[in-house]
Amino acid sequence: MELLSTIFYFIVAIFILVTVHEFGHFAAAKLFGMRVERFFIGFDFWNLKLWSVQRGETEYGIGAIPLGGYVKIAGMVDESMDTGFATKPAQPWEFRSKPTWQRLIVISAGVIMNMVLAAIIFIVIALNYGEVKTPISSGVMIDDNSESVFKEMGFQTGDVIVEVNGKPVKYWEEALDPELFTNSILTYTVRRGQELIKLDAPPNIMTRINDTKGEGLRPLTPPIVGELVSGYPAERIGLKKGDKILRVSGVPITDWSDLVRIVGENANKEILLEWQTPQGEVKTATVTPNASGKIGISVAPMEREYQRLGFFDGVAAGLAQTAKMTAMTIKGFGKLFTGQEDVRKSLGGPIKIAKLAGQTAEQGLRSFLWFLAILSISLAFINILPIPALDGGQFVMNSIEGIMGRELPLKTKMAIQQVGFTALLVLMAFIFVNDIINP
Repeated sequence: MELLSTIFYFIVAIFILVTVHEFGHFAAAKLFGMRVERFFIGFDFWNLKLWSVQRGETEYGIGAIPLGGYVKIAGMVDESMDTGFATKPAQPWEFRSKPTWQRLIVISAGVIMNMVLAAIIFIVIALNYGEVKTPISSGVMIDDNSESVFKEMGFQTGDVIVEVNGKPVKYWEEALDPELFTNSILTYTVRRGQELIKLDAPPNIMTRINDTKGEGLRPLTPPIVGELVSGYPAERIGLKKGDKILRVSGVPITDWSDLVRIVGENANKEILLEWQTPQGEVKTATVTPNASGKIGISVAPMEREYQRLGFFDGVAAGLAQTAKMTAMTIKGFGKLFTGQEDVRKSLGGPIKIAKLAGQTAEQGLRSFLWFLAILSISLAFINILPIPALDGGQFVMNSIEGIMGRELPLKTKMAIQQVGFTALLVLMAFIFVNDIINP
C-alpha cells in the first residue's frame, strides 16, 4: 500500500510539473502563430500511449512512460529528430520562419511557467498558513549515537545557537535554513555555559546531511507535561499540566526523550519522580509505569509564533521565498559542479523523487506543495542549462542563428541534438542507477 501511495504521488507531481512546463511552450507557440503538432504528457516511445485525441492540428495525449513530456512544434529540430520539413520551403506557421525573439520566448516559456508555478504555490502557502517561527528558547539536542555532521562539527547537547555567519538569530528556522547549507562558508556561534564557541561546517555539508538521512540536530524538547491520561499513574501521584520533570530515580532529565527512554525501560518497576510546578515548588513521588512503560503524560507543545499574512504581505512573502529557493538551487548546483558536494549522494532521480513525493504527502498538503514548488524550480534550472536537447541548448543554438542572421546547417543541428540526447540518456541512466545504489 505504501509503494502504491508513493507511485501515485510521484505521478501526480510529475504530471503537474510537466503539464505546466509543456503548456508554456504550447501557449507561446500558439501566441506567435506556430503550428503545434503534438502535446504529450509522458513519453510515447514505440507508440506506447495511454490516451490520445486529435483536436484540429494538434494531437493531445498521455504517454505510457511518466518521466517527462514534449510539445512538437512544426519546423523545429527537437528530440523527435524529425527533419521531414527540411526538404520543403519554410511555411509561415513553422518555428523556423519566425523571428529570433519569438523563437527564444517559445523555448523559454516552459522554464518561465515552472517558475510561475513555484511562485503561485509559495504565495498560496503564505496566504493560507502564514508564517510559523520557533524561538530559540532552549539548546540543541545531539544524538550521541548518530554520525551527524553537526556532532562532528563539535555541537553538544545543550548548546544554544546565537549567531550564524556572524548574524544573530532568534528562530530555529533561521539557524537551520536549508539555504545556509549552500553557502561556501558556514559558521555557527553557540553559547556553552558562559562561553561563546565558533563551530565551522565542512564545505560538503549537504552531502553529509544526505548521507546520514538528516541533520542529526534538533531543539531540546523541555520535559514539561502537556496533557495527562485519566486513570494512569501520573494522574494518581498529582502531576499537573505545566509541571517540569527534573529527575527520574536521581537521573537529571534535560530532554523529553530522556524521560520517555528511562520510564520505558522501567515497565512495572517503581521509580522516583521529581518535578517542579510552574510556581517553583519541587515535589517528589514514586510511580510505577504500566506494562507498556507508560505513566500517562504527553509533552507540552513547543513554543511557536504564528503570524497571519494579508494578501499583499502573502504575495510578497511568496515571491521572496521563490527568489530565495531559486538562489539556493543555483548555489547548490554550483557546489555540485565544482566538486564541493558529492554528486552521487546529492543528486536524485525518479526513485528518490518518488520517495520524497510520498513522504511529503504523508506529512500533509503544505509539505507536498512545498516539495512541488522546489521541484518546479529545480526542473526550470535543469532545463535552462546550455545542454543540447534541453531548452537551454535550444536557446543557445537559436541565439547563435539570430546573431548570424541565418540558420545553422541542418546536419550541424541534428548532430548537436543527437550528441545532447545521447548525453542526456547516459545522465538519466547514471541517475537511475545512483538512486538504486544510494537510496
